[in-house]
Amino acid sequence: MQIKEVINSLNLQLLTHTGDMQTEVTGGYASDLLSNVMGQAEPGMVWVTMQGHQNIAAVASLIGLAAVIVAGGAPVEEDTLKKADANNINIAATDLPAYVVAGQLYALGITNGK
Repeated sequence: MQIKEVINSLNLQLLTHTGDMQTEVTGGYASDLLSNVMGQAEPGMVWVTMQGHQNIAAVASLIGLAAVIVAGGAPVEEDTLKKADANNINIAATDLPAYVVAGQLYALGITNGK
């Protein structure tokens, strides 16, 4: 499933404008601990978090994630969006809790990629 299909299926608000919407999603990961994401997430995954600071764009770029979904209506800093756009990272947002988003991803057939 491509990231654009995930965004449409979950009715997410796309906050960035330069990411590749054709990217195939290989799995999902949920965590708010950046070091945990860096050690466990894999390229092509969708990361669900409640973090909105610049470091999420850096981590997503470092790993090669398909997208970051900021859940729970958490604010996303403008500098985060600029950094994400500069690195072609998709960042989407939703007011739904992270737990619900993870469940919806799983219902779409997006598992942990293993």
